[in-house]
Amino acid sequence: MNLPNLLTILRIFFVPLLVAALLMESHTIHVGPLVFDHVWVALAIFLAAACTDLLDGYLARRWGQITTVGTLLDPIADKLLISAALISLVQIRVVGAWLVILIIAREFAVSGLRSIAASAGYTIHASDLGKTKMLAQVVAISLLVVSIKWPSWTTVANIWLWIVVLFAVASAIGYFWKFWRKVDDSIKRRRRREPSPDRLASPAAR
Repeated sequence: MNLPNLLTILRIFFVPLLVAALLMESHTIHVGPLVFDHVWVALAIFLAAACTDLLDGYLARRWGQITTVGTLLDPIADKLLISAALISLVQIRVVGAWLVILIIAREFAVSGLRSIAASAGYTIHASDLGKTKMLAQVVAISLLVVSIKWPSWTTVANIWLWIVVLFAVASAIGYFWKFWRKVDDSIKRRRRREPSPDRLASPAAR
């Protein structure tokens, strides 16, 4: 188990801690004599988890430690983190449910598309829009968490959430277009390799 994969697993372990911090009823966390507000603890956990997302990919590429396990776990960890954060924020009425449903539905749709593509022998790499979407999600969720304590930030947070929706829809369309192009190219290559009926006909039939 290399360090990039450990960072990915750490991100998954952060998920229940984030949910607990956001949903706790006491609103304060006691660590010995120290008392912390649950909002700032949740924000710290979320940002720490987001940093592991940046680090694991960077280190895996830099050290040549890209593995099958890491390739599978990384998107799962991302989806768990983002989905858990958004669903928790819906639960405490910080954000509307329908926007969150749209974002999460997009994630499942793209994941399903990639699975279908992989089973057909196609690889659909993450696009620049998809990577930008993840960054926008981190900003939007961070602002939504802050707005729990500072309601004046709600408008800015909601604007960023709409930016996330736009990136989510645009990148999903891009992934489906890539898949269609790969399928179309494959069909055309297969047709070029197949002999025409005229070539298959015997000399007598001609």
